[in-house]
Amino acid sequence: MRTELPSDNRRDWETIRSLLPYLLQYKLRLGLALGLLVLAKLSTIGVPIALKLIVDELQKAQPGTVLAGVPLLLLIGYGLLRLGTSLFNELRNAVFARAAQSSIRQIALKVFRHLHALSLRFHLERQTGGLSRDLERGTRGISQLLRYVVFSIVPTIFEVTVVIAILVVQFDPSFALVTLATVVVYVVFTIRVTNWRTKFRVWMNRADSEANTSAIDSLINYETVKYFGNEGWEARRYDDRLLDWQQASIKSETSLAALNVGQGIIIAGGLTTLMVMAGSGVAAGRLTLGDFVMINGFLIQLYLPLNFLGSIFREIRHCLTDMERMFRLMNEEPEIVEKEAAPPLQLSGGHLCLENVNFGYRPDRQILHDVSFEIPAGRTVAVVGASGSGKSTLARLLFRFYDVNSGRITVDDQDIRDVDLASLRRSIGIVPQDTVLFNDTILYNIAYGCPEAGKREIVRAAELAAIHRFVISLPEGYETRVGERGLKLSGGEKQRIAIARAILKNPRILIFDEATSALDSHAEKAIQASLREVAADHTTLAIAHRLSTVIDADEIVVLDRGRVIERGSHGQLLAAAGHYSEMWRLQQEQADAQPVPVSNRSSR
Repeated sequence: MRTELPSDNRRDWETIRSLLPYLLQYKLRLGLALGLLVLAKLSTIGVPIALKLIVDELQKAQPGTVLAGVPLLLLIGYGLLRLGTSLFNELRNAVFARAAQSSIRQIALKVFRHLHALSLRFHLERQTGGLSRDLERGTRGISQLLRYVVFSIVPTIFEVTVVIAILVVQFDPSFALVTLATVVVYVVFTIRVTNWRTKFRVWMNRADSEANTSAIDSLINYETVKYFGNEGWEARRYDDRLLDWQQASIKSETSLAALNVGQGIIIAGGLTTLMVMAGSGVAAGRLTLGDFVMINGFLIQLYLPLNFLGSIFREIRHCLTDMERMFRLMNEEPEIVEKEAAPPLQLSGGHLCLENVNFGYRPDRQILHDVSFEIPAGRTVAVVGASGSGKSTLARLLFRFYDVNSGRITVDDQDIRDVDLASLRRSIGIVPQDTVLFNDTILYNIAYGCPEAGKREIVRAAELAAIHRFVISLPEGYETRVGERGLKLSGGEKQRIAIARAILKNPRILIFDEATSALDSHAEKAIQASLREVAADHTTLAIAHRLSTVIDADEIVVLDRGRVIERGSHGQLLAAAGHYSEMWRLQQEQADAQPVPVSNRSSR
């Protein structure tokens, strides 16, 4: 539970400046919307003036006479002014809608693209629940900010200016001074109090994001929660964050009540003062009854939007708070940056080479030490070793999710840091150890390897991955939805879909990162032949812990604590009687020690 409030370090003007370029693309629409806004407000201001003229004319009329032409025309004009106010406002809304919604779409798309451009390190450290809530609130904040500024702030400022000008010209300047003073006191009070209470909104947003993150993280790991019976623990963690949010919300609501009371006192004081002044003018004969009605109409029309202006200003600050969190994501610098005008990767065969590669995720923890080996075009090299030896790190470096600290990685003698990133990743396919699927159909997940592929190609890839028969046995076939992260499927089924996806991509270089780790022995043997067929004529890196899956590799590289300690074929490494030979012996003993299935035991 927090005992202190977060500091207010937002940069509101920077946030607004970030938004302006998107709006200024629609200058014509903005100009037309502002023109309609002026017409709407002139119609609004014209209503009290028409009422004054009507009252003065009717006051002159004798009792029992028929309605004269001038009052009748004024009454019709009054109705047209009322219609004009509504008509011009709606036209303004329609004209401005395209500019506003298009700007929001462009910003949301830019943030989405930027997030995909950020490094893997950023996404591993960021919590998905909080990130999604920041994006949701940010785009909603843009929509609300534009609506408040264009539909409320600018019209109110224009209306205040015109009304004060009319009061100065038409009446004693004291009327304008009281009106202006009331507006200034109201605005200053609102701004100061709102700035003071905005910190509660920041606190509330942060607590809301953390509560949402906690809930999503717990629900995503539903099975793990059940395995350990930690439903109560998760509920308490969630409730702790909700309690933090509750405290922030209470502070926000109570400070809002204080703000509303202060605003009400200021408006009531100004309105009463002006009515007393106008009433005194009528009693003294300086003003007509129509003047009294007009001043009253002006003040009502002026103070009503001004009253809403207080809540609107609060909402604008809230919007800026929400938007600032989203725009802050845009300031995150990508860790992996392409060189300017980097050429696409030119593939001739797919010869892959690692030269004296050193790498660590953190400066104080090096993972790879001076690793060097090569994979000739069309050949298969396996990298084996204990968990934590740095095997899977090699795949991340090849995809350039990270850059090496020293040394280099080349494809056909081209340093991967010097080529276009998209072309590099197009040329590499991977079957990862931990397969995560999209919450969509099996068809969609296989087709993700090549979105433009036809159904026949997708089925062919599924057949090669030994998943086709399983898919067609399902009631909905390829249209079966796999659930969040593919949780409706077994580990082996997910892994076979991942293999089909890599087959469909048809890259020159293939990476199998424990590609059969989730398969049983029978399924593994069935799919090994398919993998060999897929890997034929491809440059293939097979990362494995289970040595039986890589005995056919052209060369096996043995890693231990990030260093290459042995290399050679399966037979050569066994003959060397070193680290690999010991790993093989231990795994064979484990395999021999596996219990025989009940169905295969002889009955007694």
